[in-house]
Amino acid sequence: MLTMIAGLEIAETEPNIQTMFSLSYRLTEKSDVYSFGVVLLEIITSRPVIERSDENIHISQWVRIMLDKGDIQNIVDPRMCGDFNVNSAWKAIEIAMACVSSTSTERPSMSEVVMKLKECLKSELAQRAGESDYLVEMVNMNMITELIPLAR
Repeated sequence: MLTMIAGLEIAETEPNIQTMFSLSYRLTEKSDVYSFGVVLLEIITSRPVIERSDENIHISQWVRIMLDKGDIQNIVDPRMCGDFNVNSAWKAIEIAMACVSSTSTERPSMSEVVMKLKECLKSELAQRAGESDYLVEMVNMNMITELIPLAR
């Protein structure tokens, strides 16, 4: 479903977000957290939000099915070719799934999400530190560059 807010077309969303908006006519931090969780799942899996098939399955539903099977290897973007810390991947997916909880009160705050994602990154970098100090420097440099807005 496409959602229209103030004449702007918002990406396809779970009906829960639409219901939340239609009841309150405003988006909240918790709806932002939900949206961030969806984007995080897209990044982790490299899959679209809605899988166009006979079932039109939402990414969070697909991830839940895969988690129930304990299948982390097939959740993470296949282009990673298994080159990731499994514990970091589990943690990142756990964070994303908490963000897309159907109950807004169960969703973490954005500051909690940021803190937990930093812990994930720290864990991933710690594992890779033994592999190459250069790799750690490159990742840190990229993080700084990506966090600073660029002039257009």
